[in-house]
Parts: sequence; C-alpha cells; structure tokens
Amino acid sequence: TLLKVMAGIYPPTSGTAKTVGHVCPMFEFATGFEMNRSGWENIRIRAMLLGMNPQEIDAKMPEIAAFTELGDRLNYPVRTYSAGMFIRLAFSVSTALNPEILLLDEVMGAGDMGFTEKAGARMREFMEQGKVLVFSSHSMELLRQYCGRTIWLERGEVRMDGDTNEVTRLYAQSVVARAA
Repeated sequence: TLLKVMAGIYPPTSGTAKTVGHVCPMFEFATGFEMNRSGWENIRIRAMLLGMNPQEIDAKMPEIAAFTELGDRLNYPVRTYSAGMFIRLAFSVSTALNPEILLLDEVMGAGDMGFTEKAGARMREFMEQGKVLVFSSHSMELLRQYCGRTIWLERGEVRMDGDTNEVTRLYAQSVVARAA
C-alpha cells in the first residue's frame, strides 16, 4: 500500500504524501502489458506508459531486448511467457528508463540465478548514481544486500526505522518469539 501511495496510485487515507522526482513502480507487472502482443510490442507499450517518447524507446529498444535475454521469444505473445520471462521483460523496460525513484515489491527474488545477479548489478549501478530505491521485501538477505536503511511496517504502523542489519535482526527475533 505504501508503495502505491508513493507512486500516486492510491491517495493517503490521512495526512499528505509528496513524492518528488520521476517515479517508476515495479509492482503492477500486468499493467500496460497486452498479453496477446509480442514482447517487442509490449516493450514499446510499457515504455510509453512509463513516460518515454517514441524516439527514446527506439534508442533504448536494443538495450532493453538484450537485457531481457529473451532473444527470439520477444517475437511471441507475452501470454506464452513463464512468470520469470514476464518479470525479465517488465524489469528490463522499467529500469532502462533510469528513473529518479524506483519502487520495487519483491521483484528481486524472481527469476533464475543469472538474471537475479544481472538485475542486482543494475540495482547497484542505480544506487551508485544517487537514485532512490524503495524496496519492499520479506527476504532479510535481499534487504541486507540492497538496503542501508530499513523501515519495519506492521499493520500499517512503523515498528522500527534504522540500520538494516539491526532492523532485520530484531524482526527475525520477533518472528521467532511469536512462533514460540
């Protein structure tokens, strides 16, 4: 819900939310994809929905296609793709436009090991450029790998906000205590 408020999809139920910068959400994967159209056509459609103009899309098309590693499968309708192939396509388009703020919801854990490493390298490049990455995950390992600061939300309330190692350690202790 918080990511959708940050993306401007949901209005806040109380208070105000202000997001400054070009935002690219990666949690509504099906949005902007036409399942009966090819991967190529969907790259164009998704990129336009994310704010790229036709000239930018034409310039980025080879890079996006190469990053997906889908090869000839880009000629096939997206409905024939596996979940991993679909995520490759969505991730490749969304990160190619180099937004100022990238909102991710559990996306980094999807896909095969090779693509996950490649996506991780792209995320590190993104962060090295001083861009903002907001990453929602239940994977403590992924949070420690990509985040310096973590906010633990529980039932819509901030339970803790701080160093990722400390927050994930206390979260894990809380889960174990509840299970006991």
